[in-house]
Amino acid sequence: MTIPRELHTERLLLRRWRAADRQPFAEQNADPRVMQFFPGCLNREESDALITEIEAHFAVQGYGWWALELEASGAFIGYVGLQRCDFPAPFTPAVAIGWRLGADYWEEGYACEAAEAALAFAFQHLGLDEVVAFTVPANTHSLGLMQRLGMARDPRDDFQHPHLPPGHALRHHVLYRLSRARWQARDVTG
Repeated sequence: MTIPRELHTERLLLRRWRAADRQPFAEQNADPRVMQFFPGCLNREESDALITEIEAHFAVQGYGWWALELEASGAFIGYVGLQRCDFPAPFTPAVAIGWRLGADYWEEGYACEAAEAALAFAFQHLGLDEVVAFTVPANTHSLGLMQRLGMARDPRDDFQHPHLPPGHALRHHVLYRLSRARWQARDVTG
């Protein structure tokens, strides 16, 4: 089976990163609203380094966090995609779905639409048995999206993120899971 280089939805293009994405991505990463549930905002150098890391992940895995573009206008609005997680935690190694959109693009259904495409890619093209997602308990928007995607949480899976120091306000994370069987059943039953 051929793995597509980009994904299309009704309104969106999920694609590899371009040089023109660097400035709007840096603006998003400097926005305290966008970065509320991350350890801090990123400066331009840190934002550019993140794109380099994302592209390196693509080179190794063949997938990653796709740059997200509005089909109608070509505007870059953030990213949605898949990331291999190998950090020490009871559920790793795993593939996680994640998203980060500019605040101007919230509440439009873009993250859900793109995440649905990423999940289809994960299960149909990569043949994964499971995809996970995680965030801090206060991130109710992302938690709601995980639930809309059909993901389920078992509180026993919650964990302390090892990339954050003990006592950090964002260290405690909740984990959601979606198995291929559950995704297929949800997909069939709507």
